[in-house]
Amino acid sequence: MCSGFTPDRWLSACSLCPRACGASRAEAVASAFCGEAADLRLAWAGLHFGEEPPVTGAGGSGTVFVTGCNLRCSFCQNRQISQEGMGAPVSRGAFAGICLALEKAGAENINIVTGSHAVPALADGLREARERGLSVPVLWNSSAYESVTTLRRLEGLVSVWLPDFKSMDADFSAAVFRARDYPQRAAEALLYMAETSPLSFGPARSGSTEVLRSGVIVRHLALPGRLADTESVLRWYKENLDGRALLSLMTQYTPIPGSPAVPFPDRFTEQEEYGSLLAFLEQLDIGDGFLQELNPDDEWLPDFSREQPFSSDLARPVWHWKTGFLPAVR
Repeated sequence: MCSGFTPDRWLSACSLCPRACGASRAEAVASAFCGEAADLRLAWAGLHFGEEPPVTGAGGSGTVFVTGCNLRCSFCQNRQISQEGMGAPVSRGAFAGICLALEKAGAENINIVTGSHAVPALADGLREARERGLSVPVLWNSSAYESVTTLRRLEGLVSVWLPDFKSMDADFSAAVFRARDYPQRAAEALLYMAETSPLSFGPARSGSTEVLRSGVIVRHLALPGRLADTESVLRWYKENLDGRALLSLMTQYTPIPGSPAVPFPDRFTEQEEYGSLLAFLEQLDIGDGFLQELNPDDEWLPDFSREQPFSSDLARPVWHWKTGFLPAVR
């Protein structure tokens, strides 16, 4: 086990996320739903230029992909790390060093992806990074299947939230996430995030753009053949968060060869569906936000076995689970 993380009761009977699976995270072979033991494991870190404009800014978002996941969607594009265990253990000091290296490389922020099952370790590492001089905002990029009690451990560390709101349909959530309570838990988490982090912008580290210093961007991936679910999510957003957060509507669903069957058409979103999304957005008159252009190809599927998992125009690698820091940043 990597040394340097604060001991916690979650090690013996995990209740970090709403599953409260009670697994012993102290064991070498993880029995938790997330697939992870006590060690913090990471897959990749680098500057990402494909996030929303107030996240990317001029320098890119300093993105850290955490191994494991407490939701494990059947259609996950990051299956290699969320469900297949790709990644390497890092100590608290090593994680803090990765954050500092990202800031040195020009990152506008530190963007932690899918860390819900590793909150104590990540919180310890972020505190050390702050003590060692980290000054950029920290973003929490998650599925929103969160325990509010656990999220409170991140107070004073995370100021920007990038949660997905995947579905308002309990039956669908049970089928694809094995989490019938997903809609309720996600809604609770989103409201907590908006209450604790009001929208605030500041200048980017370079250039004339502004970046988000505090606030929430609620992401929703529209799934082919499930526009009614998207309408339910957007209607909830309009009633509960419009004016207090930003909306990001994504259309990048990509069929993944060899993945489990899904209870919706396993294809790209079609132009007619995209037009319906535009019409519904106009009908709701949602305030500020972002809409992803329809671009049906597989460029969104990363390969984390490579030091550069993304297309070169989308990301600049800094650290990889196989090699550690890459030569350009050593």
